[in-house]
Amino acid sequence: MHDVILIGGGVIGLSIACELAGEGLSVVVLEQGQMGQESSWAGAGILPPGNSRMARSPEARLRAASHELWPALSARLREETGIDNGFCRAGGLEVRIGGTSSALDDEIALWRSEGVAVQPFDGREVRQVEKELCAEIASAYRLPEMGQVRNPRHLKALVALALKRGVSLLPGVVVHGFDRQRERVVAVDTSGGKFSARQFVVSSGAWSARLLKDVGSPAQVRPMRGQIVLLAMQPSPLVHVVNVGPRYLVPRGDGRILVGATEEVAGFDKRTTAGGVGGLVEFALELVPALANATFERSWAGLRPQSADGLPYLGRVSQFDNLFVATGHFRAGLQLSPATALVMSQLLLGREPVVPLAPYAADRHRSSDEFAHGGHG
Repeated sequence: MHDVILIGGGVIGLSIACELAGEGLSVVVLEQGQMGQESSWAGAGILPPGNSRMARSPEARLRAASHELWPALSARLREETGIDNGFCRAGGLEVRIGGTSSALDDEIALWRSEGVAVQPFDGREVRQVEKELCAEIASAYRLPEMGQVRNPRHLKALVALALKRGVSLLPGVVVHGFDRQRERVVAVDTSGGKFSARQFVVSSGAWSARLLKDVGSPAQVRPMRGQIVLLAMQPSPLVHVVNVGPRYLVPRGDGRILVGATEEVAGFDKRTTAGGVGGLVEFALELVPALANATFERSWAGLRPQSADGLPYLGRVSQFDNLFVATGHFRAGLQLSPATALVMSQLLLGREPVVPLAPYAADRHRSSDEFAHGGHG
């Protein structure tokens, strides 16, 4: 019998598997598709900073813990697998096109209250840092400690580390449900037969809702489509990650630039659309006019798991002794994966998690079919 079965082989499931296997546990990851090929692979890999000594909100605590884990994790992956995930901290900008010079003052104050380094800029000053930004920017600030990682490389490294640590990775296995005896899950029923274990974790992103509903969990997760465009330009017109609210430009070291991302309630439809792609290109050209000379390489979409309040679900499913959940990270799955893996492994091992998990409890919401089917924004 295995120690732990993880249902879902995205960045959350793989990260937890690596952590548990590193503690000597026998771990299996069941994935209905290919390992790490859903929303984990599709994102831009932006890593906002944090400070665990001054973080107060549940989101800030998890973000700060991950921020502190990323350097060592990336070095360990490179040393143990030979794969460089592209982790770096070149800094990031938040800007606003038009409006007043004080438009970002509240955000700046919030970063400072968290003990995070932040540099306010006006429109002229920000163009001294990034000369190709449009002239209409009225307010901006820089986060020197903002980082980024190359999602596909990171997922490839996690798969390699999991295999090296003896994790059984089983792609193409669909989980139909759980076999239960009183307050315990004894096995999962799958397209590949039944698998038994001592503990089980649902970490299947946007696909978690059905399994959780089947066991009576009130956790609410729905898919939110995010489209992304990839451009290429040499030399790159940008050095920093540039955010404008939920949209962004992410320059890579090889001259490629990611442009994202839409937020669309589209069920499990992963198709890109003319409106989505066209809107992203229009945004990129407005922000950095020089990108009119960039090459359009391709576009894609991922389905991000959105919870009812934006926080992930982390912890035990209250009706069961040995069923746990780690899902609902929305746009922050890759960003928060190091801390998620650490606290979930600590929980499963009977240790005190470094981040208190009460705010992320799976039963903090009542079940809502309206949310699950796109009724709430």
